[in-house]
Amino acid sequence: MKMIHLSFLSLILIQPALAEEIALNATQIQTLGIISAPLPARQSGELAGMPAQVVIPGNQLFTISTPLAGMVEQTLVGVGDAVRKGQKLATLQSPALAEAQRGLLQSSTQTQLAKENLARDEQLWKDGIISESRLRATQSQYREADAAFSERKQLLKLAGMSTADIARMQTDNSLSSQLTITSPIDGVVLEKNASSGQRLEAAIPLFKVAQLEPLGLEIQTPLASTQGLKVGASVTIPAYGAKGKLSAIGRSLSGDNQTILLRALIRDGAANLRPGQFVEASIGTAGDTLNQWSIPNDALARIGGKTMIFVQTVKGFRNEPVKVLHEGAGNSVVSGNLKGDEKIAVRGVSALKASLMGIGGE
Repeated sequence: MKMIHLSFLSLILIQPALAEEIALNATQIQTLGIISAPLPARQSGELAGMPAQVVIPGNQLFTISTPLAGMVEQTLVGVGDAVRKGQKLATLQSPALAEAQRGLLQSSTQTQLAKENLARDEQLWKDGIISESRLRATQSQYREADAAFSERKQLLKLAGMSTADIARMQTDNSLSSQLTITSPIDGVVLEKNASSGQRLEAAIPLFKVAQLEPLGLEIQTPLASTQGLKVGASVTIPAYGAKGKLSAIGRSLSGDNQTILLRALIRDGAANLRPGQFVEASIGTAGDTLNQWSIPNDALARIGGKTMIFVQTVKGFRNEPVKVLHEGAGNSVVSGNLKGDEKIAVRGVSALKASLMGIGGE
């Protein structure tokens, strides 16, 4: 191997030429501010430091709206409160509810009358007293009345009344304008958009309630890094002790950054995360033949379109080419011809890069 000896004063001012090793003594290393660290533990079959955002899976998020126009009488929960399925969230005063109940009672009476008329005409037709056309007309009237009754009942169910409440109202013939808003799931209130005394039209969002376990993860990944990824691969968030599985791999590239969206479901450690939080995730790959290391970005040097690191030797440092598999915000995953027990420069790399580009002559 060709050895190049440099003095500190001439380190930067040598003519350019190819070099494999830079000879530096301890004093020069200290003066240049070069710091070395052991190569991190080998990572086999893993993409580390992938930027990701914590999200709520779509089937776990519910928006609760006003079914009918009314005035907010009382809100019973606030943002961050844990709620149970069927728990009251708010009450409204809604004249439209009383009108819908009155319509149901009228429809119930008309349906009952149409049913009695049908029973009478069926008997008269059997006795040959009325024509078949008369019977068919009565049957049609009953079906129309019954359909209108079912429609009125469904409207009240959409307004939040249970089947038992509707049956009780029919028995008592009592009307109420109080509309109760309840939670459809066990979860946590994320948003509250109403306050007491506020008048609202129908279909205005009142609350957002979500189930926060498990949580989803959306990972933006360069196209080149997706090779070897499979649905079901392990996904970890080391900083928060969370892990899960890869649930989907996107089929199209996004915009200008040319990345693919990966989705994961985090079941273990989801309580340590918050929706909307930005994190760094690691994804297991199908193959484990590559020797991969996660090293600081400050340890990388790029010269002539190639990426390299500087490995410490007895006489100084040697440049070692590496392939960047993924570049993260602070660390990058690289592969190369390394044993794994080397020490590499993690500070002062710019001085080593400059000296490497400036080496030349005998």
